[in-house]
Amino acid sequence: QVNLVESGGSLVQPGGSLRLSCAASRSIRFGDMAWYRQAPGKERELVAAIITNDNTIYADSVKGRFAISRDSAKITVYLQMSSLKPEDTAIYYCYSNYYSTWGQGTQVTVSS
Repeated sequence: QVNLVESGGSLVQPGGSLRLSCAASRSIRFGDMAWYRQAPGKERELVAAIITNDNTIYADSVKGRFAISRDSAKITVYLQMSSLKPEDTAIYYCYSNYYSTWGQGTQVTVSS
């Protein structure tokens, strides 16, 4: 098993920015990595994914505002979030497709 630990979530005002990090507990094969989010009472949804050749996929709701990237040397995946909206409020989860493993989640709250 590989542990994925998210960090960077916090309370932020609308229009603000955050960068989430997802760090692996040991050296891993990256494979496809993704960020999901889940708001209270709603289903978990794909936010962004980084796949073969570092191609990226984004949900329409975040495209142009969020950016996913990874650093293989640090064994870390990032989600840069800008122009945040109250609708972005959710627990954000990191996911490894190769290991079928989820992180514990980090809370992002966008509110004035």
